[in-house]
Amino acid sequence: MTTPADHQLESDRARAALSAVRGEVAKTVVGQDSAVAGILIALLCRGHILLEGVPGVAKTLLVRSVAAALAVDTKRVQFTPDLMPGDVTGSLVFDNATSEFTFREGPVFTNMLLADEINRTPPKTQASLLEAMEEHQVSIDGVPRKLPSPFVVAATQNPVEYEGTYPLPEAQLDRFLLKVTLPLPPREDEIAILGRHAAGFDPRNLAGAGMVPVATPDDIAAGVAAVKRVAIAPAVLGYIVDIARATRMSPSLSLGVSPRGATALLATSRAWAWLSGRDFVTPDDVKALAQSTLAHRLGMRPEAELEGVSVSAVLDAAINSVPVPR
Repeated sequence: MTTPADHQLESDRARAALSAVRGEVAKTVVGQDSAVAGILIALLCRGHILLEGVPGVAKTLLVRSVAAALAVDTKRVQFTPDLMPGDVTGSLVFDNATSEFTFREGPVFTNMLLADEINRTPPKTQASLLEAMEEHQVSIDGVPRKLPSPFVVAATQNPVEYEGTYPLPEAQLDRFLLKVTLPLPPREDEIAILGRHAAGFDPRNLAGAGMVPVATPDDIAAGVAAVKRVAIAPAVLGYIVDIARATRMSPSLSLGVSPRGATALLATSRAWAWLSGRDFVTPDDVKALAQSTLAHRLGMRPEAELEGVSVSAVLDAAINSVPVPR
């Protein structure tokens, strides 16, 4: 019989392993710690993450490095204008030998799917991921097929003002638990990046950079179970709901946070509290994850956009309007 002490020991071991992922990824990626934490939180919440940034800020390298540190299977799909839904999910192929149709799995059948430049493919192909992201399965010819566990979509996109991009529809954005923006590195980090390349660093050879797996899918599963045991007081639950309701009353927004968004903030706050070594959620955890969990779910009114108002500023105003529970 498993005791609370056994649960605690397993939780501590999983947290130590997942925390070591950050140090391992640092061997190949300079900075971007918030993005690494975001991918870990997505895994712990069985959700998905959208990484946005200009070309060349190591979005793809970051996802590949995290997958290598976690010892999980990963596949990459380069989203292009001519990509078809079946190229992602798989399709039925006629077998001449048996005169029957057989299912050929697409790259979505993996633990970590790198959906590279997801906003460079039309909405029809973007939508091919909706069922996979929500139900962790794909249906081909009416037959549902389960995806491996763990399963996370780590999608990258360029800013929407870049040429050749298709804005993700609201339903697609809402499937992403988190959206994290990867900024251009500060001067010191950029010098460190160039120093690594001058010393012979090859981003295509992660093993050559000394990367080794430091966590396993079992650690992820143990972390998922531990996060579910993280306590959250009724006052903090009310704080999350009040933030969501404050966005719905903002005159700058045409679309506020839905109940799904509020439950997402609950999940990410618990995961962050657990990664931080606590078994309870504080209001600071909620505030720390609010921007990356909620901002991409908000819709700005055209007149507010014309005035140059940003989504993050509106969300900050909504958060600051809600009293913090003691």
